[in-house]
Amino acid sequence: MSKIIYSEQIEYLKKLRIESNSLILKMEEFAAKNNIPILDWNSAGLLEQLILIHKPKMVLEIGTAIAYSSIRIARKLKKGAFVDTIEKSKNNIKIAKENIKKAKLTNSINIIEGNALDIMPYLDKKYDFIFLDADKEDYEKLFFYSLMILKKNGVMFVDNLLWHGYAASTDVPSNYKKSTEYIREFNKLFTTSPSLSTVILPVGDGVGIGIKL
Repeated sequence: MSKIIYSEQIEYLKKLRIESNSLILKMEEFAAKNNIPILDWNSAGLLEQLILIHKPKMVLEIGTAIAYSSIRIARKLKKGAFVDTIEKSKNNIKIAKENIKKAKLTNSINIIEGNALDIMPYLDKKYDFIFLDADKEDYEKLFFYSLMILKKNGVMFVDNLLWHGYAASTDVPSNYKKSTEYIREFNKLFTTSPSLSTVILPVGDGVGIGIKL
């Protein structure tokens, strides 16, 4: 159960949730059963709202997993808008492609296969919106690469910034100590960046939103 907000609040919000897309629900169930980390459904709802508000034409996602968030982004885009999404896991890529096909969004989502650290320095596009959800030890480098290709007034959306509540805790399990250190250092970098206007919100696992100045 979340260590970020009270369990009663989570259960209450679940009762209010309206999600009729069977594929989205099946992907959430699949991820839970197979221990595949995907964006929390409430954070995904916030992400969709930002897409509707900002109306990006070019979106970059760093960390596709099974294409859960890719699909949730793409289904809210205007006609002609596009998602590039980077993933290095061959198994995830196979599942992601199947889900994108089921969602009938193959013309809106492009999977770039490989390690984001190797790919991003060579991307020749500028993006209106970048969603960062990759390995935590890579967040700092990926953040700087993202800044280089994010347009002015573009949005950066980052997941896991409260890291199961451990970012703010003095009692961190040994198997989370290193990753918690990475997140704490990243949060300092993110919130003090002169290139962004930022906020971290206690939604899902903690999301950061930055607007490029």
